[in-house]
Amino acid sequence: MASAASDEIDILEKAKRLLAEDYVPSEDEDYMNERQQTYFRMLLIEWKRSIHSAAGQTLQSLADGPLREADLTDRASSETDWGIELRTRDRQRKLVSKIDAALRRLDEGEYGYCEVSGDPIGLRRLIARPVATMTVEAQEAHERREKISRDD
Repeated sequence: MASAASDEIDILEKAKRLLAEDYVPSEDEDYMNERQQTYFRMLLIEWKRSIHSAAGQTLQSLADGPLREADLTDRASSETDWGIELRTRDRQRKLVSKIDAALRRLDEGEYGYCEVSGDPIGLRRLIARPVATMTVEAQEAHERREKISRDD
């Protein structure tokens, strides 16, 4: 089974291919203009649909019945695989709430701006991680504070 991170990257890349046929946000445009907002809205919606589709496939597999492996080692391996699959779906469930929050920010006109400083997050960062809420600098500062408080 693919790791959760590569699974998310594959889903995001698929959404980008579907949406970026003739338009990619550019630094030459006004930041977060209507066209860019539409691009990110469609990207987020497609990403969310892909996650729901994958979750539906997992549920269907679970509904098809329990695995009855004859060999104890095969059974343990299958159960481990299912555990990984369910953890991946749980991570994606949390990601869906971040996608919903990003869509709300789009509706409110706050998408693309750092929640800490109010500065533009940047197109390259948003294309790489459409649910980003902070600039790279603010995120790094947040992670440093988090690490310091964990170390105490």
